[in-house]
Amino acid sequence: MSGYQSLQLERRPQSATIWLNRPQRRNALDAGLIAELQRAVDELAQDQTVRVIVLGGRGASFCAGGDLDWMREQANQPYELNLEDARRLARTFRTLASCPKPTLARVHGAALGGGTGLVAACDLAIATRDASFGTTETRLGLTPSVIAPYVIAAIGERAARRCFLTGARLEAAEALRLGLVQEVVEPDQLERSVESAVAALRLGAPQAQAHCKWLVAELRGRDPALETTIDETARSIASVRAGDEAREGIEAFFSRRKPAWASD
Repeated sequence: MSGYQSLQLERRPQSATIWLNRPQRRNALDAGLIAELQRAVDELAQDQTVRVIVLGGRGASFCAGGDLDWMREQANQPYELNLEDARRLARTFRTLASCPKPTLARVHGAALGGGTGLVAACDLAIATRDASFGTTETRLGLTPSVIAPYVIAAIGERAARRCFLTGARLEAAEALRLGLVQEVVEPDQLERSVESAVAALRLGAPQAQAHCKWLVAELRGRDPALETTIDETARSIASVRAGDEAREGIEAFFSRRKPAWASD
């Protein structure tokens, strides 16, 4: 995977880190970075040697949101071109959120606007204590339209209304309380915490993890008491426990050994 200008890819055993690499612009999103991010996630999703994808930012910030020079340029384009550019951005967030492999945001510094959206689109997020978040778009006369589905799913509608309408920044402790991130650590502990999370994710069976991600999306908003929901979840577990991974996992448990996917 080569030819990236705004990203760096770092490979480790069974994991890969996508580094947003526009530190001079605090990793703000522009057309180039957006296209490269979609390509990188697509390629890593197909790479059988990669079990976990980590998303981080080079420099002082994770991602400060949309590049305002790029956004001003798009605002001056004819509507159809503006719309197509926005669709490319929306598709990139969808690609990240629907990636079948576990995704982990490694957050430090500012994660504003689209940066908050990237965090919300990942499965898990670990942030430093001095990280800051916020859907600050309304303070620029904009709206968090493309990231809204992911932020709402992460923190709930009521909290999202407050964040969207006020545009206020959130400290890491508040992001933790709302569920936007799952862990807050001191800056010098970030790398260790990310490594521990990656190690924990590698213990899960890859097909089962992909199925779990599908299941969460499939059941979003469904009434658990409905017969259709009961049937869907029954079919889910029946198909999974008849599969090769389940047989391997159960056999490994009784044999007191690691399952094949957790072996180094």
